[in-house]
Amino acid sequence: MNVRLRRSELATPGSSEKMIQKAAASDADLVFLDLEDAVAPPQKEAARELTIEALNGLDWGRKVRAVRINAINTVWALDDIVQTVERAAANVDVIIIPKVKAPRDVWFVETLLDQLEAKLGLAKRIGLEVLIEEVEALSRVDEIAACSPRLEALILGVGDLSASQGVRMGHLGDPSLRYPGDIWHYARVRMIVAARANGLDAIDGPFPDYRDADAYRREATHGSTLGCVGKWAIHPDQVPIANEVFAPTEKEIALAKRMVDAYNAAQRGGAGAGAGSASGVLVDAATVRIFQAVLERAELTRR
Repeated sequence: MNVRLRRSELATPGSSEKMIQKAAASDADLVFLDLEDAVAPPQKEAARELTIEALNGLDWGRKVRAVRINAINTVWALDDIVQTVERAAANVDVIIIPKVKAPRDVWFVETLLDQLEAKLGLAKRIGLEVLIEEVEALSRVDEIAACSPRLEALILGVGDLSASQGVRMGHLGDPSLRYPGDIWHYARVRMIVAARANGLDAIDGPFPDYRDADAYRREATHGSTLGCVGKWAIHPDQVPIANEVFAPTEKEIALAKRMVDAYNAAQRGGAGAGAGSASGVLVDAATVRIFQAVLERAELTRR
């Protein structure tokens, strides 16, 4: 699997040339041009054309370039995949599949990509990200996470999941009806565990009020604490917050380096040493993995 930086995944309507240009100039780690929810049915064909032109014609820098196709049970999905790959494969890194319910939905896209890449003689393999936004997907998330070597990330989509699960929205406007706690804690943790167990990135989904920077930061921090490596941004203003939250701080990096150095020194000391300590903190084979992950993350953000 390709290792990619996904602190921020910026959603961009494939039907808006202006927004696409702003996304290409942004600091987002990944930009996905959206052919699904952000595009009205009469504009689907035109949005696909504009997306292909933008992929081929704009300077995307070092960004991961992605396209969110329409759901595979729609009349647009086949052309979204075939035309995008045939005409812009060199400039597409990832395809995002929405409304997945079972592994077979992923296999449909995987098989098409296998055939297209073979037909076109492509050396690069296009990766996949999957949205977990249906109750069927959440109930089978472990199967989905393990179903394809092309899979690189799972994304929690709480908007559609709300409808699929039958969540009542009264709690949003009336504090007396508010759910006591994080209503998406179970879904978020289950998705993260399935992703991590299969070597995939776990991405926290969108936060709708792009004007509320504090709330976005809070949600991103919660996701990061639980194991997400990035979050969707529905507006460029959310990108720098995600980039900051999902990158290790200098303090965290310095601590991690001290801990790893202490553990390595203890290992070199021999005599069965299985642990070391620094700054009054014990680090052993279990906890050193946490600190090593911090250093690996820091290296990735500095590339």
